[in-house]
Amino acid sequence: MEARTYAALLVCSEEPILAGNSTSDMNNHTDYNAKDIQVLEGLEAVRKRPGMYIGSTGPRGLHHLIYEVVDNSIDEAMAGYADKIEVIIHKDNGVTVIDNGRGIPVGRHPKTKMETLELVLTVLHAGGKFGGDGYKVSGGLHGVGVSVVNALSEKMIVEVSRDNTIYEMEFARGKTTQKIQEIGKTKKTGTKTSFWADPEIFETTVYDHDTVSARLREMAFLNKNIKIIFTDESEKGENGEYPLVEVFQYTGGIIDFVKYINEGKEVLPGLSKPIYFDASQEDVGEIEFALQWNTTHYETTLAFANNIHTTEGGTHMEGFKNGITRVVNDYARSHNMLKDKEDNMAGEDVRSGLACVISVKLRNPQFEGQTKTKLGNTEIRALTQSAVMQGVSEYLEEHPNQARAIVNKALEEKRVREAVNKYKQNARKQKETSLPGKLADCSLRDPELIELYIVEGDSAGGSAKQARERSFQAILPLRGKILNIERANLHRSLSSETITTLITALGTGIGDDFNVEKARYHKAIIMTDADVDGAHIRTLLLTFFFRFMPEMIENGYVYIAQPPLYRLTSGRKHTYIYKEDALKKEIQDLPDGVKYSVQRYKGLGEMDPEQLWDTTMKPANRTLLQVTMDDALLADRVVSDLMGDQVEPRKQFIQRYAKDVRFLDI
Repeated sequence: MEARTYAALLVCSEEPILAGNSTSDMNNHTDYNAKDIQVLEGLEAVRKRPGMYIGSTGPRGLHHLIYEVVDNSIDEAMAGYADKIEVIIHKDNGVTVIDNGRGIPVGRHPKTKMETLELVLTVLHAGGKFGGDGYKVSGGLHGVGVSVVNALSEKMIVEVSRDNTIYEMEFARGKTTQKIQEIGKTKKTGTKTSFWADPEIFETTVYDHDTVSARLREMAFLNKNIKIIFTDESEKGENGEYPLVEVFQYTGGIIDFVKYINEGKEVLPGLSKPIYFDASQEDVGEIEFALQWNTTHYETTLAFANNIHTTEGGTHMEGFKNGITRVVNDYARSHNMLKDKEDNMAGEDVRSGLACVISVKLRNPQFEGQTKTKLGNTEIRALTQSAVMQGVSEYLEEHPNQARAIVNKALEEKRVREAVNKYKQNARKQKETSLPGKLADCSLRDPELIELYIVEGDSAGGSAKQARERSFQAILPLRGKILNIERANLHRSLSSETITTLITALGTGIGDDFNVEKARYHKAIIMTDADVDGAHIRTLLLTFFFRFMPEMIENGYVYIAQPPLYRLTSGRKHTYIYKEDALKKEIQDLPDGVKYSVQRYKGLGEMDPEQLWDTTMKPANRTLLQVTMDDALLADRVVSDLMGDQVEPRKQFIQRYAKDVRFLDI
C-alpha cells in the first residue's frame, strides 16, 4: 500500500543530472545576421517551446491536454448549450472528449477565408472568446487551448455534428492531413475530439486515472447539474472488469463540493448543511460561496474564476479574507464574546478548520499569464468583500448556536496562536534556535548545493554519518516516530522535541515566521527503512511538510531516498535491486545452474556505510523521488483520510488499494 499512500503528493522522477555549457573561445565567434533570425510559422512555436503553453512536458503538461479540450466543452455548458460531457482514455493512451454542445462552427471564415474548423484547430488565438457573441463567460480566454493540443498530438481527429451533418477533419502534429468532409447525417449537435499525445514531445504518454478523475469531479461540482462520464479503458471497475466508468453530476454544485472536502472530518455542531450565498453586479460578474467549518486546524479554501482554479488566489480571495475576518470579529464584539481590551482575531484564526469554495464568473477575467493561477480584476475585490460580509453576517444573526460555535473555535485558535508566539519569543531569548546537537552538518553553506538526510534512529544515523560526503551532505537522526501533526495543533506540535529539532535544522521557521527563502538546504531527503515502520515514519514526515511547510514541497525541496530492496549475490558479484519486478528479471537472466542468494533489506542498518553510500547516497548512483503537489485538494483529502481521527475513510482507502500492496509485514 506504500506505493499509493501519497499518490496525491508524489511524482516519481529520477534526480536530474545538471550539466552546463562548455566554455568556448570568446575570440572564435561566428557571424550573426538576418539569415539567423528564425520565424516559426503556424503551430511550430508550440512544438518548439511547449512549456510556454502547457507548463511542462512531464505528467503535468500531459494531463493539461485533456483539461484544455474539456474546458472547451465546459464553456459550452456555461453558455447553456451543453449538459453532458464524455471523457474516454483508451488503452493505447488516446483520449476522446465528446460534448452535446453546438459543435465548432464550419464553413469559410469571413475574414481569413479559411475553413473555420481548421482555423480553430491550427491557429493560435482563434476562437469565440475574444469579445464576440460566442461566449459571455469562458475559461479559455487565451484561445490557445485546442490548437495547442493539436500541435502537441501525434494525431488528432475532430468530428463536428451540426446543421444535420457530421463533419470530420484529421491532423498530425498540428498539420492538416485530411480536409473537412461530410461523413454522415444526424439530428444531434456537438463536438467529438480524439487525440494521441506526441511521444516526441512528452516524457510519458500514460495518464494517471486519479488525477484526471479529480479534475473532472471538480468541473462537475463547479457546474451544477452537468453530467460528466469518465471512462478509463486501462482500469478495472468495481466488478473487476474493464473499463472503469465514473459518473459525476451534482445538483447542489459547490455546496456538494464543500461536503466532499469535509468528508471524513467532524464538522462544527449545527453546521451539517454548508452556508451558501451568492451575489452579482451587472458590470462586474457573478459570485457564489459555500463554506463549512470542521474541527481540524487547517483551512481548505478553493477559489475559482470561470472554472479555473486560481491556486495563487487574487482579488476575489483578498475580498473574501478581508470580509470574513471583519464580520466574525464584529459579531464577536457585538455579542461580548471578544472583550474591548482583547485584540481582534486574526484571519488565520477565523479560517482555521474552514472548508470553502469561491466561484466567480466574469465576462472579462484578467489572469496573470497563460497558467491563470491568479485573478487580477480589481473590481471583484469590493463585490466579494461586501457579499461575504452581508451573507455571513445574516447567517450568524439567524443561527446563534452555530455562530457561537464558529466564534469559539476562532477564539481557541487565537489563544493557541498567541501561545505559539510567546513560545517562539522565549526560544529566541534563550537562544534555543542554535543548531540541534544531533545534526551532523556539512561544511558547505550554499543551500542550492547541500542536502539534509532525515533518517530514523541513531543506528541508521550512525551509518549515514559514516557513509556521507561531509562537504555537502548533512545527517539528522530522529528519535522514534514523530508526532502525527494531523491530530495536533501547532502549539502541541511545538512541544515535541523531534518536531522542533526538525524545524530548527531546516531553518525556515514555522507559522507566521515561516520563510522558505531561509531554508538551509534545498534538498531535504527522507531516508527510512523499507519496512512498515519506515513507511509509517515517511508518511508522518510527509504530513509534517504538507501541513507546516507546503512551500518546501511547492519549491521542489523535499525528496525521498530509494534504498535498495534486495541484494542478489551470484558468486562474487553483488547486484543491488530497487524494484520487485527487476528482481524477477535479474534471476531469470542468470545462466542455468548458477547458484545465487537474495537478501531482502528491511533496515538501513543492515548495510555497511560503504554499501549505503554506493546504493542510496552517492549522487551518481542513487535515485531520489521528488515530492510534488499537483492537486492540493486531492493531497489534502488523502492526508486527512490516512492521518485524521476518522477510521472509516482509512478503512475505505485500504480496501480500495489493497490490490496494489507491495510488501506486507506480518
